[in-house]
Amino acid sequence: MPSTHLRQNVLVHARRVVVKMGTQLLTGPGGKLDQAFLGRIAAQIAALRERKFEVTVVSSGAIGAGCAELELKERPKDVADLQAVAAVGQRRLMTHLHEAFEPHGLKVGQLLLTRSDFDDRVRFLNLRNCVNRLHVMGCVPVVNENDTVAVEEIRFGDNDLLAALMANAVQAEALVIFSVVDGLLDGHGKRIDLVESMAEATSHDRKDKSKLGSGGMTTKLEAARIVTESGHIAVVANGREPDALLKIFSGAPIGTVFAPAARRLDGRERWIGLTKRPHGTLSIDDGAVAALCARGKSLLPSGVTAIDGRFDRGEVVRVCDSAGKEIARGLTNYSSEEIAQVMGKKSSQIEKVLGRAAYAEAIHRDNLVLTAADPSGRNPQSSHPA
Repeated sequence: MPSTHLRQNVLVHARRVVVKMGTQLLTGPGGKLDQAFLGRIAAQIAALRERKFEVTVVSSGAIGAGCAELELKERPKDVADLQAVAAVGQRRLMTHLHEAFEPHGLKVGQLLLTRSDFDDRVRFLNLRNCVNRLHVMGCVPVVNENDTVAVEEIRFGDNDLLAALMANAVQAEALVIFSVVDGLLDGHGKRIDLVESMAEATSHDRKDKSKLGSGGMTTKLEAARIVTESGHIAVVANGREPDALLKIFSGAPIGTVFAPAARRLDGRERWIGLTKRPHGTLSIDDGAVAALCARGKSLLPSGVTAIDGRFDRGEVVRVCDSAGKEIARGLTNYSSEEIAQVMGKKSSQIEKVLGRAAYAEAIHRDNLVLTAADPSGRNPQSSHPA
């Protein structure tokens, strides 16, 4: 599929989008927030809103802003220092964003999130509802990681992942990740216009990142993977190019476009397959792999060969083949201790083994999402329509 088709027929017609801006992009040479740049971005978002776009902003910059105010030359590494610096910088960041959007008659609303907000289904739905209502009220939602309380187990690691999860949460038609490079570059430093395979993309990955930022191209590629696997488009582009945002949604050939998979997951499937972190792994035999992937069946306890991790009923678990390759994720009907008792057993034997009424399936088809699509990118066993 040529990139011109995606640009002219997908990006031009998108109306619900997420735009991520990193620390390096938002700060000037001295490490302070670039207010002139924020003003230009605000003007572009205001122009898109006139065209009935819903633009949700995912912003880094709180720690960068705090570093500037505290006159720190490098991003701290100690967690407590990072939290303190973020507390200083968060207020400054939102003040500048408020000032940038005010001339266009737009208000800003801030959501401070941690990774666990996406893991919990109720909180996940609440944050999605909040973003939707902010758009209805004529506000621009600005989403940040809650750096003041985040610790390793609840961190996103970088805001590229946060942007991808937010795009899936609001079912955005496009994710734009702005950086200070022109897109994904090949070995000669030339911009790659279209990526149709993430395997192809990772071969061009470079590991460098800025002193103030926490990401790099690796995290941007992972964000693109999450969004494209759900059936939508992602773009990595240079946010410093004049009117970059308006150009992207006018079909101009800037940045790198990541083609969406042919399948499209609904909101619940995105949460199971691409958002909530798995709590364990079930290894299954070849017969069960064929039942799931070729025939669209549920996973029965008889097909489970091994368990890794501890989890309760209703948790998301990874499902892997005998070689350890992940093929699906799903909500388990049993805890890890219960599955250890019934794996390899026929469904008719489960009630006797557990001593109570039991499910026939370890994971029902309606609660399972294939994560290894077939070569065409289709997921024909998806239990919900596109």
